[in-house]
Amino acid sequence: MDLTKASLKDVSHSVRNKKISAVEITQFFLNRIERLNPQLNAYITLNENVRAEAQLIDDRIQKKEEVGLLAGVAFGIKDLLCTKGLKTTAASKILNNFVPPYDATVVARLKKSGALVLGKLNLDEFAMGSSNETSYFGKCHNPWNTAYVPGGSSGGSAAAQAARLALGTIGTDTGGSIRQPSSFCGVVGIKPTYGRVSRYGIIAYASSLDQAGPITSSVEDAALVLEVICGHDEKDSTTSSQKIPEFSKNLTTHIKGLKIGLVKEYQKGELHSDIAKTYARAIEDLQKAGAEFVEVSIPLTEYAVPMYYLIAASEASSNLARYDGVRYGYRSEFKDLSTISLEDFYSQSRGEGFGQEVKRRIMLGTYCLSSGYYEAYYNKACQVRRLLQEQYLAIFKSCDALLSPVTTTPAFKIGERSTDTLKMYMNDVFTTATNLAGLPGMSVPFGISSEGLPIGIQLTGAPFQEQKILNIASALEAVSSVKGHTPDVY
Repeated sequence: MDLTKASLKDVSHSVRNKKISAVEITQFFLNRIERLNPQLNAYITLNENVRAEAQLIDDRIQKKEEVGLLAGVAFGIKDLLCTKGLKTTAASKILNNFVPPYDATVVARLKKSGALVLGKLNLDEFAMGSSNETSYFGKCHNPWNTAYVPGGSSGGSAAAQAARLALGTIGTDTGGSIRQPSSFCGVVGIKPTYGRVSRYGIIAYASSLDQAGPITSSVEDAALVLEVICGHDEKDSTTSSQKIPEFSKNLTTHIKGLKIGLVKEYQKGELHSDIAKTYARAIEDLQKAGAEFVEVSIPLTEYAVPMYYLIAASEASSNLARYDGVRYGYRSEFKDLSTISLEDFYSQSRGEGFGQEVKRRIMLGTYCLSSGYYEAYYNKACQVRRLLQEQYLAIFKSCDALLSPVTTTPAFKIGERSTDTLKMYMNDVFTTATNLAGLPGMSVPFGISSEGLPIGIQLTGAPFQEQKILNIASALEAVSSVKGHTPDVY
């Protein structure tokens, strides 16, 4: 079995039927990580116990015990999700030595299904970034060309998947952090409907926007992982009790008669020529497959980026207040604590523990929440957000899904935008509205740029309609230009 190409279903079936052992799979990926990770910096921490955990799966199979849907499937987990006994840092100095005493619900459900955790994957610090350049543990590199960024914030998850340093990975998406790196790295990434997946045990960035999801090598693999990680969780009151469909079994490429919306407001901005060509070809190929296209207008998407950064920064300011160097996390070295005021203690520990981008967003958020400005900024953004949600729901009465680019450009070079904050933020123009409205969205690899880098196409669905966008993604995947191409480091 070629583990660089095999599907999750085939791997799990082979493990359960003793054609390959979980230990062999684990060792294969550990060897691959040892060889390729120095070039990519996708993994921050490896799980030292993963071989023993793989052996337990094999032992249970030997005893003819039920081992789960993903038996022996080796995963990499974004280092924003808590993993019991395994360091969880959020790629920040302030959590450099934090070892959680529990698993995030997503991780617990993967383990219950028989999956194995190889290690923790790099990201922008506290998931705040679009390039994976803000990590305390160093930049992550794009496997297609290591001079380029893998995207962010789930850059390590997308890079590891593209280089096949795991069979599947988990990312989180607050404003595009699964979809954008998936597009940059030529893999499938899906952000489920807000509430489909529990946020328990995920280090919070913006609680009303955060959602975890799979990054995989195929649409079928993504659908299978969704079946495992979705569902109500009593530890997260925002999770939905909606029934979880068998996404992978219901997949089809037959999309004749589906109505797909093209957002009028997305046609106004400038697109890189390679993105424009890929987008046009996606429309053409879906029309050939029988889909019908309609132009739709969602006027408030023009304000999605500023709306997103106001809300996300405000919630981040509140969520990150807990990292104070008192109970856990980084604490600045003081010669005599008795002579230090509480304000100085906090300021010094937090000032040294957080990186520049995180501090920028905390300060912005604190300002937006401060007396006299709350009504004008945060509260107003929330009111407009509600109107945006209503505009989306109205649109989905007349179409089944929306099609758009994921980003305005393909992956850019490392360092190219690190000093231009506005340019970095504006690359989120197609992705943030999905989170603000709580909708499912995904990126499916579809084109190759003139520089040999992958380009994804974005699909957005109505609440809890992941199956529809998965099916359209399957139709796109069947005619994707990315097939047959492999990353440079492969």
